[in-house]
Amino acid sequence: MPLHISRTRRAVAASAGLATAVALALLPGTASAASAASAGAGSVAPKAAATAGPELSYIVNVRPGQGNSARVQRAVAQAGGSVLQAYDRIGVLVVHSANADFAKTIRKVRGVDSAGATRTAPLPAQSTTDVGSPKHLTAEDLKAASAKAAPGEDPLEPLQWDLKAIKADKAHEKTLGSSKVTVGVIDTGVDDTHPDIAPNFDRAKSVSCITGKPDTTDGAWRPFTTGGSPHGTHVAGEIAGAKNGVGITGVAPGVKVAAIKVSTQGGSFFYTEAVVCGFVWAAEHHIDVTNNSYYTDPWYFNCKNDPDQKALVEAITRASKYAESKGTVNVAAAGNENYDFAADSITDPASPNDTTPGSRVIDPSECLDIPTQLPGVVTVASTGAKGIKSSFSNYGLGVIDIAAPGGDSTAYQPPQAPATSGLILGPVPGGTWAYMAGTSMATPHVVGVAALLKSTHPHASAFQIKALLALQADRTPCTTPYDIDGDGKADAVCQGGKFYNGFYGAGITNALNAVK
Repeated sequence: MPLHISRTRRAVAASAGLATAVALALLPGTASAASAASAGAGSVAPKAAATAGPELSYIVNVRPGQGNSARVQRAVAQAGGSVLQAYDRIGVLVVHSANADFAKTIRKVRGVDSAGATRTAPLPAQSTTDVGSPKHLTAEDLKAASAKAAPGEDPLEPLQWDLKAIKADKAHEKTLGSSKVTVGVIDTGVDDTHPDIAPNFDRAKSVSCITGKPDTTDGAWRPFTTGGSPHGTHVAGEIAGAKNGVGITGVAPGVKVAAIKVSTQGGSFFYTEAVVCGFVWAAEHHIDVTNNSYYTDPWYFNCKNDPDQKALVEAITRASKYAESKGTVNVAAAGNENYDFAADSITDPASPNDTTPGSRVIDPSECLDIPTQLPGVVTVASTGAKGIKSSFSNYGLGVIDIAAPGGDSTAYQPPQAPATSGLILGPVPGGTWAYMAGTSMATPHVVGVAALLKSTHPHASAFQIKALLALQADRTPCTTPYDIDGDGKADAVCQGGKFYNGFYGAGITNALNAVK
């Protein structure tokens, strides 16, 4: 049976991401940002008696066109809240409050568009989009791989079947990418001391956003020293691992990579306030492409008929659109549940994941996996070493924009020798390497190709880079029947044709095409 371990995101009823971009590829404009006006308020919150509760974080979205947010901030104080950070350019406030009725109270204030708690309780969870635990390379593995490396290859490159699958090895003969291009890894933090990452790391554009407020303290962007997650470091290496005679090679080994840490201890939570901070940081620090291999906690799907969840969708939509308006291409993983995002309904068994999850049936066109299903975000499905949809990868016609290698069970999709594992090899904290798999690992391949495209077309807008991503992909028809475990039963049903379908979107990304 397919592996269903992790989650992901993206909700657009029809694929407006890359499909629309292809049709309009020659237009010079970029997607417009959500209104950056931060609204004032003609009234303030009523001074009702506050109901004591745990201190939680809230998002308050100020209605566009109301002037600055000063009045709303005064109302926040009267409702028992304190503003941690005001993102006035997108009209989003990050607020802390111990008033259990805070959201209900502040929603009544004139000038407030929506407001909601970003969490239900501060308990551990897991929302990255990798599958299982990292499988570390042994000293024997390192020695054996190095002995098979061809001239010009990094020592572990023989194990990287994924590079050959997207012709990245051939692309590197033409270019490694430009050091003027910077990729932002919005994730669990990056170990910039790793020998595969240090040569390309951009400290000036790195930050911790875990509270919703940027922290530029030196090293704040690194994984936590205790219980830290390897996820962000692995992703960063897949994108921009240096071609320096050490370890692995990234898809775009000549570009810069910055860490934008948005998860709590151990990579447990990716809360809305942190994700908003990450996108705004990318927008205002000239990040060319962001990698988003996570879904936003605590809801796998955020339903717009729920006032809290509606506010979270609105805030991240505003932030991601703002980043795109500044030239950033936002790329996100599709998730690992083998969900069909084009289905009429999906059973979500794991929300909210920071208290006791309940099971609910949702409509994926109304309840969105964010940032995956947000408009303008490029959504990535995963393929294995045989070039077909990974057993775990989410899919769906009108949602998936493009596909890339993210690995799969070696039993389902074994690679060709000298590679031995069907998973994706990358760096992990502490100067070592490990295999991981998931749409988390597929997304960096597309991000790396987008960085190569930006290197080749330095003046292209975000909209044009998205169009080029679709145009360079290898057209891949539906896999029919799709029986990944060979038990005689279809494990997923693909809709669409050769040029666009629910498994592979516009096709499998191709790095060589990107640099021609």
